[in-house]
Amino acid sequence: MKLLAIEVGQFGDYYRSRYQQVEQHNIDLYVLSGIAESDHWHKGKFFISNSMNISDLTVLAQELHHKFDFDGVFTFAENSVIATAIIADKLGLPSIGVDAAVKSRNKIAMRDSHSKGGAPHPHYKLTPTLSDAACAAEEIGYPIILKPTLGSASQFVYKINCLQELEDIFPKALNGINEMSQFKNEGIVDVLGPNSLLVESYLDGREFLIEAYTWDGKTVLGSIVDRVTLEGNSFDDDVHHAPTDLSEEDIQRVHAAVHSGAISQGLKRSVMHAEIRFHKGHPYIVEIAARAGGGGLDFMARISSNYCPIKATIDISRGIQPQHDSYSPTGKDTFALCLISSPGRIEKITVPDEITEDPCTFMLKIIAPIGGEIKRPPLGNDIIGFLGVMGNSRKETEEKAMMYSQKVVTITK
Repeated sequence: MKLLAIEVGQFGDYYRSRYQQVEQHNIDLYVLSGIAESDHWHKGKFFISNSMNISDLTVLAQELHHKFDFDGVFTFAENSVIATAIIADKLGLPSIGVDAAVKSRNKIAMRDSHSKGGAPHPHYKLTPTLSDAACAAEEIGYPIILKPTLGSASQFVYKINCLQELEDIFPKALNGINEMSQFKNEGIVDVLGPNSLLVESYLDGREFLIEAYTWDGKTVLGSIVDRVTLEGNSFDDDVHHAPTDLSEEDIQRVHAAVHSGAISQGLKRSVMHAEIRFHKGHPYIVEIAARAGGGGLDFMARISSNYCPIKATIDISRGIQPQHDSYSPTGKDTFALCLISSPGRIEKITVPDEITEDPCTFMLKIIAPIGGEIKRPPLGNDIIGFLGVMGNSRKETEEKAMMYSQKVVTITK
């Protein structure tokens, strides 16, 4: 079985461990990138078009398909969702379709689809200028959320409490969105939509991260992870626990929201990473991405609910319905967080053997390179990496994860 993974602009070795997981399912995996270093995947199975233009990527993909005869195309990268749909269509392989890809990538297109389809969503308005944002905030009412249309990983997403804060943060965010790694590594396509900022009403309740899939009108929740952060005015993807403590009634409400969003976005056969936030007792869609979630969410899903987003991605890319039927916790607890340091250029990162040798450590991924620059709000949301532990209770896993995170020492200058 041969699959082609699309990663338009390389994020170093970030996805290598996931590609290795794909191989563990007896998949012969090839990777196509627009711009990258030549050593990011196996020799003879890694190809670079030396261009992020979709036309160049598609031509090379067609040549590779003619040579290797792929069974499917997929991506783990948010910046490659649209390019993957275009390439899959061109190769005549299973695809979510370009229109659904755009609605699942550009947040203003996503919100417009939710509005038209009746999916639960916050009030919103596209705000390319500070004046537009100020008017939208006055209309919606403070606090508001300011976010990029083509964002990812909470980069340049802010809770704004008053006009003074908006006037201070808006120009920094507007300047920063053009430097976001996800945007800079986006495939060059005509249908991408505006790279801008939008204002949304603030949802005051708890947030949940869902790994799911939809197939011919049926939506299945595979994993539900609780965000347990005591957040400030910026939103780092930093602290999570699974399985969820939501009631069965609320799980059904979340399912209905995700299902409605999938239909509105035109997703018929797709894996999904959904972020849901409650407001006054009701769930609203923060976003639904047409890909598996990042960080350690795949590990948390497998351990806490026996759902594998990687396997679901493989199946759907081949046109096969995943076998997971419903959300069902295993009784095992997981706790994961982002490793965050002070801003500056990284001189050294030290990880004790105590962490790496603990069998309860299911994930330790350092993604920041030595010499790399860490930016923190309001200039960016860079992190050092991810840490996750498993155990028999929320208390046990939380205490160990917090203790271990303090032992990972990062020296910045």
